[in-house]
Amino acid sequence: MTPDHDRARGPDGRTGLSDLLRGHRLAVGLTQAELAGRAGVGVRTVRDLERGRAVRPQRTTVDLLADALGLSGDERREFVDTARPAASRLPGPGTDDPPVALPQPVPLLGRERDVAEVSGLLDAYPVVSLVGLAGVGKTALAVTVAHAVAARHPAGVAGVLVGEGSDSPDVLAASASMFGVNRLADLSCRIGDRRALLLVDAVDRAPDAVAEALRVLTAAVPTLRVLVTGRRPVGLPGELVRPVAPLDVPPAGAVPADRADLDRWPAAALFAARLAQVRPEPPTPVELPALAALVRRLGGLPLAIELMAARGRILDVTELLDRYGDRVLDLSGGRPGWEPAGPSAGPSAGPSAGTVTLRDAVATSYRLLAPADRAALRRLSAFRNRWSVELAEDLLADGGRRWDAAPMLDRLRELGLLSVRGSGPFRFRLLDAVRDFAAEQADADGETARIRMRHAVVVAGLVHRTAPGLVGPQMSGAVRLLDEATSDITAALAYSAEHAPETALLLAASLPRWWRLRGRDVSGRHRLRELLADPRTAGARPTLRAWAMLGAARLAAEHGAGAEELPGVRAALVIFTEAGDVTGELSARSVLCALLPGLGAHDEAREQAEAALAAATRHHRVREMAVAQAHLTWHDVREARLAGARRRLATVDRLAAQCGDQRLRVLARADQAELTRLEGRYAEAAEQGRRVAAALAELGDPGRRRRTIGAVGLALAHAGRTDEALATVAELWPSGAVPGRRRPPAVEMLDLPGSGGDVRTEDALRGLIEGHVALHRGDREVAAEWFAAAADAAEGVAGRRDLVEALVGLAVSTADPAVLDRLDAARQVTGVSLLPQEEELLFSLSARRRR
Repeated sequence: MTPDHDRARGPDGRTGLSDLLRGHRLAVGLTQAELAGRAGVGVRTVRDLERGRAVRPQRTTVDLLADALGLSGDERREFVDTARPAASRLPGPGTDDPPVALPQPVPLLGRERDVAEVSGLLDAYPVVSLVGLAGVGKTALAVTVAHAVAARHPAGVAGVLVGEGSDSPDVLAASASMFGVNRLADLSCRIGDRRALLLVDAVDRAPDAVAEALRVLTAAVPTLRVLVTGRRPVGLPGELVRPVAPLDVPPAGAVPADRADLDRWPAAALFAARLAQVRPEPPTPVELPALAALVRRLGGLPLAIELMAARGRILDVTELLDRYGDRVLDLSGGRPGWEPAGPSAGPSAGPSAGTVTLRDAVATSYRLLAPADRAALRRLSAFRNRWSVELAEDLLADGGRRWDAAPMLDRLRELGLLSVRGSGPFRFRLLDAVRDFAAEQADADGETARIRMRHAVVVAGLVHRTAPGLVGPQMSGAVRLLDEATSDITAALAYSAEHAPETALLLAASLPRWWRLRGRDVSGRHRLRELLADPRTAGARPTLRAWAMLGAARLAAEHGAGAEELPGVRAALVIFTEAGDVTGELSARSVLCALLPGLGAHDEAREQAEAALAAATRHHRVREMAVAQAHLTWHDVREARLAGARRRLATVDRLAAQCGDQRLRVLARADQAELTRLEGRYAEAAEQGRRVAAALAELGDPGRRRRTIGAVGLALAHAGRTDEALATVAELWPSGAVPGRRRPPAVEMLDLPGSGGDVRTEDALRGLIEGHVALHRGDREVAAEWFAAAADAAEGVAGRRDLVEALVGLAVSTADPAVLDRLDAARQVTGVSLLPQEEELLFSLSARRRR
């Protein structure tokens, strides 16, 4: 047998029959037809032999061809031995080692688990079929497995390459011949009760003939094990179908650090190995991100990787991604007669076969599907990443009756069209090449618009169902689910915004909490505002528009633009109240509680919090009661009623525990640590803050974690533990860790995407830490600069005492009376009362001035 990937060379390194015959024919200047006529054989025989598609040729045919070519001496012996190698006739019983009539295996990348698993399956099943797309590496895997299990098959291991047009007697005769006998009856006697292994490659060329032959063989020789490769199962009783998946690719966002790191992902390692065959230089560090993206785009399919790497002769990896990343289906050998080299190459194209593209390879498997399965595959091409069975069933229902998609998905898996990886529900994915091909077919059939619209509706439904879980004990699971669906959410939102804006509005209105956690507050708010302004959404349900307005306000608050959305929040509150939507009303009041203090409307903010607490209590909404109490805590702190604030936070913690909201409990404890600092218990505050920061890291709230670590640094600075305080500055603001630079920079607005908090608040916090460190070190001039920077950053920031704290520090650091005037003005705007320790500092300052 000469497998596809090793057809050019035999196991001993000599030229294979196809190349040898073609070389001799061209040397004497004959066409295939002329050689066939001179030898007295059919032209198809010559053509199949040169393509490597013919089953073992008869000795008479070999002699006729040798005579027609005028071969003699060593050339004739080489030709005959290559056509009918003596090694292929297995010796009989009595030999020490099991005879193996197969090419030597070639090194495989990332197939260790596959080899072990298939080897084990051969002990349990009479027929094991390796199925998958053309070029996925089925033959190379089969040859490796056959050699690995040879010791367990003492009667021998042999292989047959099926030729196009072969019938059942052809396959039976070739199989018997490979074991050194001429008839099926002799084969049974030859093998006896010992185990033997037959590898049948490329069954797609004559599937019915192979199926019939194997039925006869396995019945006549019960100890025979058969390993089959093809694009679909044979369909025999007792057959075990084992799909061969593409190679593992780097996950999205992962970039190999160097060539050694490529070995973590076999697809990337194979690409680099093949690239090394066509250019001397290894991939440069600049090329590594493109390399990772390219093999992801190729789906880890070895044929595609080899075809792409061959173009590395004239293009670097970045150019390959730019030029071919969006049209991988057009990848081909480049010219007729090109044949991929190496263990993973797919079927060869002979000199007259024409160029074979990746599209051709996928199309062959696509045509094996029933019409209903083809239609399902075209619809599933709408998914951009992994999906669940339930999501697939929603998409395939297309507004009609829902049906069980599991059998259909199993058929796609058997053909190697579907990847199934991982243990969560979102573990199904079409290979990129398969998805692209199916999308092309959908476009050709005029189905694309309907499929994409259905996809948008399904994704909107998924997000709408998931959004309530973004608060409460299910938050981490809900965030993880939306993270997995990110690319589908993006695609659905973009398409529906253009073609079905009400669907887009439903989708976008459910996303603000997730957008906020993922640092997409600016882009998310922009999308919501666009959809609300679209005249086509004017007739949408009032409550839907209200949720969209509320979402825009939530996101605006993240980047200090909440005041711009205040009218929308007020309008949303009216809509929810009139509609009797308690959840919407409580959410609107909560957003108002966050926005109003920034406008100096402290009394109204307190009224909204009290109204929210009353409504939540009336409707037994425990979590909303906890949120309202948390808002009221701020007013107690603002008015320096710290004992009352501590009692409220204890209530928040109790209610959050009652409703199982772990995140709300952690946030309450973060506020408790801050309150401990305001009470002057700095060491205890620092310890509490460290524990809370660790919990926030587990919850995935980077913005609040940064604020908490900053509060720890401020507590340490107050306590005079300056080195520890500066360590927190170095952790959160690396630029602040530069040795000797202890003055505020001219421009200190930090770019912190994903922080989940106002950048100015973080700047103010850093200024406070640095200012107190300088003050404890006796450097009042530097302290004044930092406190002034903190005050400028805190100006207009809602919800914190930072401005007052910064101005108190600035007053203590300088003798400028204007600072006290600015402090009085700030207290009037913010409504913040001075703490006892702050009054004591200012009293001491006044006393110094009088002296």
